This record gives sequence, C-alpha cells and structure tokens, in this order.
Amino acid sequence: MKLICIGRNYAEHIEELKNERPSDPVVFLKPDTAILLKKQPFFIPDFSDDVHHEVEVLVKINKVGKHIDKRFAHKYYDEIGLGIDFTARDLQSQLKEKGLPWEKAKGFDGAAVIGDWLPKSGITDVNHINFSLKKNDILVQKGNTSHMLWKIDEIIEYISKYFTLKIGDIIFTGTPSGVGRVNTDDKLTGFLEDKAMFSITVK
Repeated sequence: MKLICIGRNYAEHIEELKNERPSDPVVFLKPDTAILLKKQPFFIPDFSDDVHHEVEVLVKINKVGKHIDKRFAHKYYDEIGLGIDFTARDLQSQLKEKGLPWEKAKGFDGAAVIGDWLPKSGITDVNHINFSLKKNDILVQKGNTSHMLWKIDEIIEYISKYFTLKIGDIIFTGTPSGVGRVNTDDKLTGFLEDKAMFSITVK
C-alpha cells in the first residue's frame, strides 16, 4: 500500500507559501506507518515546533494499473475520501534550503489522516466537490476540486507513468490555501460537502 501525495495543486496555496508554480505535478510519498490510527489523537512530534494541517481530498485505487490514460482513469477508483497531510513546516523549510527530500517533514508517524470514504457513485461530479477543515469549530480551510491545477484523472495518468498503482493505494490530491499551525488540544474536523469525514484531537 502506497500513500502518493500531490503538492502545489492549488494556486492560492502556492501563493501563500511563496512557492514556484510547477509545470508538472509535484509528487512525494508517505510510508504506511504515517497513517494515523483510527480514534487516536495526533501527537505533535518532538522534532518540530511548527506542524501544519493540510486538508486534502483522497482517492482510493481499486485495481492495478500502469500507464493509465486519463480517459480511463475514472475506472481505477470508486471511493472518495478526505484526510490531512500533516507537515513539519520548519523541518521542511530546512530540507528545501539544502535541496534535500521532504520525507522527514511529511512522512513521520501519524502524519497522514485518512477519514471516512464515500462511494464515487453518490458524487455528482468529482471535479466539483466542496471540502473544508474546521479547527476548534472555526473554518480554516475551504476548497473545491474544480480549483485543482491537475484534476483527479490527470493525476492518476501522471502518477501511473512512474509508479504501478495497486489496489488500496491512496492518493492525496493537494491542499487549498489556509494551512496553519496546530497546537495541543486543537480539534480538527474535516468535511466533504456538509458531511463530517473525520474528527481528531491534537496532543
């Protein structure tokens, strides 16, 4: 099982972090040990003083595929979910300055929240899904998949050039603007449309 993540897929998020707009999707991986276990709190790691929440729409792959044309990509998933890509922003900045990989800042234990799943058949248009994150009942992130630079089927086409997709693999499709630091005792609740998909506490 792989967790495949797309960075810099929403223009406003690129601008808020003052990153360069990419010409191709930015791809990185998280190990399966990054998955936060159900009903467990998220513990801020001792190596970071600036962990950020990044809410993202998730896609679960349902069959093996390689070199998938975007015309057929819709056949490779039938569930849509929501999660958080936790990022140790201070550590990530240090690594980026040195031209080093991001994995320590993105793939640490608990850094991947995976909420509930909804059948794709119940979603009118996967390219027009509203999603949001509330921190302590205050809206902090709000997005719509129509604002993605690369849509879900295009992401699947691109990833499958490099990695064989297997059953159970999960794609994190990128975060909108509004990312921010989490603190002890914060409560984070994610929504697809108006449906709560996860709720976690920070320790």
